[in-house]
Amino acid sequence: MPHQSAVTVLATVPPDRVDDVREVLNEANRQGAGEVFRFAEVAGVHFARLVLVPQGPDSTGTLLPPSVVYMSEVDVPPSVHLADLVRRAGDELDKVFAYCDGYPAGGASEGERVAWLRSHRVPCAAFYVNTVGRGRQQMLNEARLREAIEDFLDRHRAELSASSPTRIRAAVQEYVTGREDLAWARSRPASPALRWRIRQAAHLLGVPLGGLVLLPFLVIGLPVWAVLLRWRERRDVPSQERPDRDHVRELASYEDFAAQNPFTAVGAVKPGRFRRGTLTAILFVVDYGVRHFFKRGNLAGVKTIHFARWLFIDGKRRVIFASNYDGSLESYMDDFIDKVAWGLNAVFSNGLGYPRTRWLVLDGAKDELAFKHYLRSHQLPTQVWYSAYDTLTTHNLRTNARVRAGLFGTLSPAETEAWLALL
Repeated sequence: MPHQSAVTVLATVPPDRVDDVREVLNEANRQGAGEVFRFAEVAGVHFARLVLVPQGPDSTGTLLPPSVVYMSEVDVPPSVHLADLVRRAGDELDKVFAYCDGYPAGGASEGERVAWLRSHRVPCAAFYVNTVGRGRQQMLNEARLREAIEDFLDRHRAELSASSPTRIRAAVQEYVTGREDLAWARSRPASPALRWRIRQAAHLLGVPLGGLVLLPFLVIGLPVWAVLLRWRERRDVPSQERPDRDHVRELASYEDFAAQNPFTAVGAVKPGRFRRGTLTAILFVVDYGVRHFFKRGNLAGVKTIHFARWLFIDGKRRVIFASNYDGSLESYMDDFIDKVAWGLNAVFSNGLGYPRTRWLVLDGAKDELAFKHYLRSHQLPTQVWYSAYDTLTTHNLRTNARVRAGLFGTLSPAETEAWLALL
């Protein structure tokens, strides 16, 4: 399926079993998430994680239960993915979810376990894909193609050094054509299914048309909403919390082991229907934007994110944000602050304790230190995390795709030279 799906399974953990779940996740981390859960053998998995969401208060101080969350980005329908995951790693999943409320007891069939996981799926409020339609196998194949071409050029450097760019490219074409295992490189990548593209087109047009129908109500309601928003913003109390050193040390112990990193955070939504409704509407707009406009490797200027998702939990009293990104957390946060602070504010300002904003999108994240303290304080340790291509950044993936696209077909001399420069 050449388009990606987000799978999220959330299950409540009794407070007295939290330490048991944490130990299972930590042990899986020590052994290697990919080895324990065999994610590489599960069809179409790009990234996967298991995270323990701790017990925490909502905006009124009511304690919300702890839970364990499984998330993955896959190239197959979610139901198919869960069935394949149970088939490949059912025993390991049992060790995690056996402590959760209602999980099928020992001896349950694969079908019963799959049904339980499906019944605990949580939909995304918004889901970002770096490049829609670029599947896991395509990424791995294109990386292998580039490595093969570079190896060929290294081995024939002396005889090709005096050749023209056109002659060098012809030699590469001849080499690739002669390798049966690279025959796929002569064809274009598969496109998303027609039915999926029709649904996307219907959504692209349907939302604005729905907005036109609601326009008279929006004209009346938006000024009222703006007044109420500003009234609430003036009364917001930013958090003075600073991330605990032990917490930061634990977070750092799971970071910077690959070209990418996972980020997982949870926060309470500010009290009242107004903030909950505002956040729901904002995430609806975000989902529309990333679904139709920011789907070619660029999230409003940020190019280092592979996938990101926002989802409500606990009856919309808390929100989880999760992403897979390149580089360090510091550079990741700086990238957002410098390029899309307004977007951060629009979403996260509805969270309890966020730095004070004006008119939803101003200030907020521009207070760099306060924003970073807020983000780090709400970040969760990602004990179990897997990447199918942990040495490849989004830049690498774009370059590999361009190498494949320019390998065959007609190029001008200047285009040929630019293509060779990719290698």
